[in-house]
Amino acid sequence: MSDKERKAVVSIVGAGLVGALNAIYFAQRGWKVELYELRPDIRLNKESGKGKSINLALSERGLSALRATHLGLEDMILEASVPMKARMVHFGKEGTQMSQPYSIHGQHINAVDRARLNELLLTAAELMDSVTVHFEHRLIQADLDKNQLEFMTKEGKKVIDDSDLIVGADGAYSKTRSQMMRHMRMNLNQEYIDTAYCELMIPPEQGPDGQLRFALDPHHLHIWPRHVFMLIAIPNPDFSFTCTLFMPFKMFEDIKTEDDLFEFFTEHFNDAIPLIGKESLKDSYFHNPKGSLVTIKASPHNYSDKSIIIGDAAHAMVPFYGQGMNCGFQDVEVLHEILDQHSVLPMVGKDGKIKNLKEALDDYSNVRVKDAHAICDLAMYNYYEMRHAVTSLSFLARKRLESSIHALFPHLVIPLYSMVSFSTIPYSVAIQRWHQQTRWLTLFMTTTTFGALGLTVFIGLKCRDRVMNSFRELTLSIHKFIC
Repeated sequence: MSDKERKAVVSIVGAGLVGALNAIYFAQRGWKVELYELRPDIRLNKESGKGKSINLALSERGLSALRATHLGLEDMILEASVPMKARMVHFGKEGTQMSQPYSIHGQHINAVDRARLNELLLTAAELMDSVTVHFEHRLIQADLDKNQLEFMTKEGKKVIDDSDLIVGADGAYSKTRSQMMRHMRMNLNQEYIDTAYCELMIPPEQGPDGQLRFALDPHHLHIWPRHVFMLIAIPNPDFSFTCTLFMPFKMFEDIKTEDDLFEFFTEHFNDAIPLIGKESLKDSYFHNPKGSLVTIKASPHNYSDKSIIIGDAAHAMVPFYGQGMNCGFQDVEVLHEILDQHSVLPMVGKDGKIKNLKEALDDYSNVRVKDAHAICDLAMYNYYEMRHAVTSLSFLARKRLESSIHALFPHLVIPLYSMVSFSTIPYSVAIQRWHQQTRWLTLFMTTTTFGALGLTVFIGLKCRDRVMNSFRELTLSIHKFIC
């Protein structure tokens, strides 16, 4: 490094999953990293977020991003995860169950604990010499043209941060994003859906040998679909299941008493009551918060070479495809791939600029915005599929046909779920291919249906002719006999 150059500094706002992983990536590139977090250290506050989380499903996009750090993060988190190979759909009061595999090849997603994963990433980041983590720092304002951030500590002390790049990984209600919008023309679409969620819990069972065990098959994501609302259950490594009840706000508001609650569950989720337990159901339902669900699409994701937003700050989505974390992790991997493509080095020149950084960040926005928007839309579609379509015979028939063709011609037809969860195909490419495949399958099913109908009519007419001829012959025989 010459006297006219210095090491680049990146300030990351938000030390959640995406922010912590990004800190690792930047440190490995040779940047000095300042990582700021509004909350206390999650490793010291085990109750943080209790009762208001939706369990995470780690799939190939997220695994790929963890794998690329070469720190063994993928193996560490998989050791503490539960593989889920299929959906288990619960029908009716009797709780009749139907398993719907995610893949004909046995591929699976992984149920992971958000807090455990966050702790793992924070610890890995802190072990790197060039990373400094600042907890309980609230972002007040930003002067992006000066690359300057102002924070307030828990004690009321102002902290000024100067850096060469600002990264906003501070969630759906990102303060970084709002500060960027003061400096640039950013398109922002924010849409709430009329659905709230409430966290419940299925505790472990105790077996005859005294050992804890799962109350349901742990290798499934369990769903109770009820058309306009649903209950899901995702396994945890401690043999419990985290349940989430999704339904319109009005339905939550209509349940005012314990009797209302038990009457509702008896009618719609009767088999879940003994699993959850009446006392636990009552306490969780009336004491846990009712969260709202929002979709946020921002464009572009960067302000020149000054700042960039990633994860939920750029593209918050409803949780029904299990891709929020996976998409955020892929943001990090794609960002650093593009920095490599543009040969961006962690050096600040004598002009105060990082060579090729603006071009790289512009390229990232051009590449990533369309993919982020595509998965936001897919997540909304999957809500319809999970709460309603999985009970439809036509849906199941098309899925069976799609899987059969995929088994015979694996590169010709790939199920949408496989493209999203078991590959790193860009989301926008996956959805484009899915639309094409849907048209082919619809045409095939329509053609097959009409062909079968035509054959039935043809056979029916042939049979009718034979019957009429036989009847005529019988009539003539009787006439001759009488005469």
